[in-house]
Amino acid sequence: MRTFPQPILVTRPLLPPIPAITRRMEDIWGAQWLTNMGKQHGILEAALTQHLRVPHLSLLCNGTIALLVAGKVLDMQGEVITTPFTFAATPHAVNWTGAEPVFADIDPVTLTLDPKAVEAAITPRTTTILAVHVFGMPCDVHALAHLAAKHNLRLLYDGAHAFGLEVEHTGIGNFGDITAYSFHATKLFHTAEGGALACGSAEMHTRIERCKNFNILSEETVGGVGINGKLNELQAAVGLAVLEIMDDERERRARIAAIYREVLGQVPGVTVQPVLPQVTRESLQYFSIRIHEQEYGLSRNALHAELKKHNVLTRKYFYPLCSTFECYKKLPSSRPENLPVATRVAAECMALPFYGALPDEDATTIASMIRDMPR
Repeated sequence: MRTFPQPILVTRPLLPPIPAITRRMEDIWGAQWLTNMGKQHGILEAALTQHLRVPHLSLLCNGTIALLVAGKVLDMQGEVITTPFTFAATPHAVNWTGAEPVFADIDPVTLTLDPKAVEAAITPRTTTILAVHVFGMPCDVHALAHLAAKHNLRLLYDGAHAFGLEVEHTGIGNFGDITAYSFHATKLFHTAEGGALACGSAEMHTRIERCKNFNILSEETVGGVGINGKLNELQAAVGLAVLEIMDDERERRARIAAIYREVLGQVPGVTVQPVLPQVTRESLQYFSIRIHEQEYGLSRNALHAELKKHNVLTRKYFYPLCSTFECYKKLPSSRPENLPVATRVAAECMALPFYGALPDEDATTIASMIRDMPR
């Protein structure tokens, strides 16, 4: 079995040509405007509003601050139902607002919050549902919207994995009260560090804009508690240069996904990330597989370790579950018996190397290694 001479990483940042960055830096230096919603910020915000097909978009300095600002403007308190199968930022954002995360189980196909589990977790103290579009697979947006309306709950989406995702030809940021995006360097679209909030309400958009800038209303007036969540001009310049090469990156990732699906689609014990029928535009953020130990002959952990020996670096994503963290494991909702699907999936799921610069032949080799691994 082939061993790659250099490590094949699970992801690599999409880096635009240096001249594309330099051109914008010269513009910034000429304007002598480095932050506080300058020219680059305005151009990027308008471009992303159009690209993501959302009514209103606010840029922020990172995805976690975006979640915190969303929680603040939604007055997130009491109990917030969320998923344990997510990055730490999701429940941490709940905790930072002073609310209590309540973990509910996930759907075994989409790996997103199971609406039935959400409804079972609702109590008189529940104020908000915080759902995550995992690996770019959308939540059941219609079922969650029904629950939120039925129980008078706010609905916030963590769309860190969902840049460009469309459901039924509708940008994912149109669902719920607010959708938070992450533009971290590991993401398909990035600003090195950054994030955004999309919403459908002009009034909500105004509140977000104020909150991310200390809630300053004028030179002499502060309207309430806010935070410094602004994206600076240097980050915006990077984002504009990245956006110029996004179409090519998406084409390359789609080709790699097709290779993985072709080689691994019929391997016993391997489940590849599905393309859901309601998805009319994929996010192409990650490519995950699940390893079913009895049928495949190796556990996910064993396969992860074997691939690493051959310089293929995969990621056990998301493992461990957030509900097992020291800060959350004592919550009643964190008990494993309350989260059987999430507990199982966390032991099976693995993200494969997935970025446009990965050569087709390397993607084929990686998939073939998984298919042919001695077991």
